[in-house]
Amino acid sequence: MSLTLWLFLLPFCLLNMNINIILGTGHCLGHQQSLLLQLRNNLIFNPTTSQKLIYWNQSDDCCEWNGVACNKGHVIALDLSQESISGDIKNVSSLFKLQYLHSLNLAYNEFHSGIPPGFQKLKNLRHLNLSNAGFEGQIPIEISYLTKLVTLDLSSTVTSQHALKLEMPNIAMLVQNFTEIKELHLDGVAISAKGKSQQ
Repeated sequence: MSLTLWLFLLPFCLLNMNINIILGTGHCLGHQQSLLLQLRNNLIFNPTTSQKLIYWNQSDDCCEWNGVACNKGHVIALDLSQESISGDIKNVSSLFKLQYLHSLNLAYNEFHSGIPPGFQKLKNLRHLNLSNAGFEGQIPIEISYLTKLVTLDLSSTVTSQHALKLEMPNIAMLVQNFTEIKELHLDGVAISAKGKSQQ
């Protein structure tokens, strides 16, 4: 091959290498994929109605999976809304190891259990949607440790049999650390508002 042809092809080869390097940064890191698969295996969901979880593991790159978004190989957003997930979710420690999560959406599922402890581990979370997910009982204090939250949705329909409540912590304790909050949805949450008694 002549020197002229090599000089002509060199920029294209370098450009191709750059494209591969840039695209490579979007691939899911192995430990992130492993955490997602652990999460999937610990969730009870209806495979006939699933549009996301059922298709996980059909490609090597978890950043391409439905409901998953990544940045530089780290999972930054997880949308498992409307997946008919049911039952208690106590064995979801893998969820709380996704340290780069900015957004988590578990809305419109059928958990019928309390919100699991461990949310304080998701220190980068900015958007949390647990609306109409079937969670019930006291909202855990750990939610108040998510200081970067911009939106928090814990709402449920008024007719829901499974209601969340704010007693201890109360509303003041829940929001005390929310310095960046823009949207807070608590429709359907039973809020205890004990004021000072007048003498």
